[in-house]
Amino acid sequence: MVWLISASLHRNALRCVPAIKTQSLPRQCRSIWWRSRGRNPRKRSKPIYEVVSGPLESQDEEDLPVGDDALRNTFRHCFCDLGQATPQEKFAPGKQVTLHGFMGKRKDMGPGLSFCDIETKYPGIHVQIVSAGKERNSKQNLAHRDLKGIPAYSPVTVTGILEESQRNTPSPLYEHSKKWDLRLYSIQCLNSFPKDIVVSKDAVWPPKSRHLQLRFDPLLRERLKFRDEIRRLLEKRLAQKQFFQYETPVLFKSTPEGAREFLVPTRRRGYAYALPQSPQQYKQILMAGGVMRYFQFAKCFRDEDHRADRQPEFTQLDLEMAFATGKDVAKVVETLVEAVHEFIHTNYTPIEINGTRHPVRIHNQGDTDTKHKPQLSDRYPSVGFSDSITYKDAMARFGTDKPDLRIRAPHASNIHRMDGDGKLPPEFLGMITSLENPMVQACKFRLGLSPRDAGKFIRKFMDLLPNTTIKLGKTSTPAVFVYDSSKPLNGLSALGHEAAQLVEDMETESWPRCEDGDIIIMHARKNEPFYGGSTELGRLRTAIHESAVQQGFIPKEYSFRALWVHSFPLFTPNEDEPGQGGAAGFSSTHHPFTAPLTLADFRLLETKPLEAIADHYDLVINGVEVGGGSRRIHVAEVQEYIMRDILKMSDKGVAEFSHLLDALRAGCPPHAGFALGFDRFLTVLLDLQSVRDVIAFPKSNKGEDLFVGSPAKITPEQEKTYHIFGASAK
Repeated sequence: MVWLISASLHRNALRCVPAIKTQSLPRQCRSIWWRSRGRNPRKRSKPIYEVVSGPLESQDEEDLPVGDDALRNTFRHCFCDLGQATPQEKFAPGKQVTLHGFMGKRKDMGPGLSFCDIETKYPGIHVQIVSAGKERNSKQNLAHRDLKGIPAYSPVTVTGILEESQRNTPSPLYEHSKKWDLRLYSIQCLNSFPKDIVVSKDAVWPPKSRHLQLRFDPLLRERLKFRDEIRRLLEKRLAQKQFFQYETPVLFKSTPEGAREFLVPTRRRGYAYALPQSPQQYKQILMAGGVMRYFQFAKCFRDEDHRADRQPEFTQLDLEMAFATGKDVAKVVETLVEAVHEFIHTNYTPIEINGTRHPVRIHNQGDTDTKHKPQLSDRYPSVGFSDSITYKDAMARFGTDKPDLRIRAPHASNIHRMDGDGKLPPEFLGMITSLENPMVQACKFRLGLSPRDAGKFIRKFMDLLPNTTIKLGKTSTPAVFVYDSSKPLNGLSALGHEAAQLVEDMETESWPRCEDGDIIIMHARKNEPFYGGSTELGRLRTAIHESAVQQGFIPKEYSFRALWVHSFPLFTPNEDEPGQGGAAGFSSTHHPFTAPLTLADFRLLETKPLEAIADHYDLVINGVEVGGGSRRIHVAEVQEYIMRDILKMSDKGVAEFSHLLDALRAGCPPHAGFALGFDRFLTVLLDLQSVRDVIAFPKSNKGEDLFVGSPAKITPEQEKTYHIFGASAK
């Protein structure tokens, strides 16, 4: 009985379909036609009629699909022939065009007038659908009713007449775009956007909904387009310089280059691949193989501690040159960086949105109408290269091997040594450090504040310091002074008369004479050569400057200040990194293939290896190391000598590099190279804090891809197949 009643309702409802021709069926009516598979074995139930917005063909009941054919009906609408989208170059006022894209949120101005944006594939244009359906049963009226039945954000194909528009757009991303209105003639939905997904302005979607972040974050998509344009530009410029792109394997083997690796197990018991830390060895082998100039946008993998500027997998622009020195490589890299900055200066303008500057492409460069074009002052600045600096000088003057040249006088001084000639009293030294015979350094900040306000600023900063990533050692405590002429010894009484006078009389290019409100930071460190990437005072200097900029005491500088840092130590004492696994107590600062800088440095290898200097160079822009390179060891005997006799690697460790030694032995030419951290370079160009903002599918701080759920737990079957974990122990 129930089945007969439902079948009757079904037939009566279907008879109504021709009466509502070209209209979308109301959502609340869909359940009327929802049926499971036919219960009567002799007669199948009527169809599941999936409502698809768009013109509905007039059909008799017999012509409608039945039973399992319901999906065919859905397929017929959603996988229909889309028709050819009109090319952008054929856009003209009064021309009928067909567009494919995502429909925006509809704005109804009355029962017969609606507006709706459509996002298309065409760059530099912004299209708004204008739907007016006043004449009943007209084509425009039917299209208007179809439009109102389509959920916002659905993919659609639309046809209409183009009209030029002078309207303003709510988003600054379209400020410099060509604007069109599309008078709607027809529209068809290709896959309805579900109502259970709530979209709000500037929503930040969780990592598990990365597809929605990509879909509804136009700024992210623009950054990814920007990434693609920069990559294409670099490929073009390198090709013009006779570089050829060679692909190197991703399935490599484990070798002690210096960083932790990811292993890929195989079905062969006891054997595994390793994902490459970089294509370093392969590109040197290419040089031995007669390749003169190589480049590649390479995927690299390192099992490192995760930070904002690191990912377990990342992209680097890798290049190598035969018969070249480090200076030759640096010249090529400089021309590439200058070309990139010239490109973005010409083709992009920065727009500040929610406190962050975003790149907006300037289209229609040849148009004579300059009303909406940005002025040159609104463009990205060009890059400025400063003189190169040695690692030792960078650490002494800035407390870091990645100096940010925007941190400078009058707002911030360089770092100066203060313990010369024993002028700092022992009582003061005992207050700030437990080290014997320490080196005391100082830096100064001028924020334009009164002594009282300057004291409030630095006190708050120091109070919050334990909650930051800046960790200070237990042997020394920073001494903080605020210069105040109204106090004894101008607020420097803890230094004693002689040292206070020394500070007051100091005046250099980067350290102007003291004024009221100046903040002076002193810190002690071991009196020994510099190793590592930064000193504690260097990290404090950078953090204080950043805090002052964030609070508006120092104006934010939008410029690109680049420099080369060179003459790094060839070796560094072992710490937490695995290094090359030798018994020498130290490891290669960068990798074991870096050549000593001079013959004198080569001679130091046997007597004082930690004093030897490497022919290595880093490119630093705005305090970020965007890349590094070196001249390589191209003679097999020298390479084996460093590995076996200096690093004291085992025979087994040296044997891991036998393939490279064989290649060098076969008359490998002198060569040098460079690797540009492409993700990190983009964050500098776009003034972003994290490389995750320029990657489509980044990993989390734990190295996880929460969207797809990787890394995934290994199944017992996989353990058995690949002989790992429990299976390998059996």
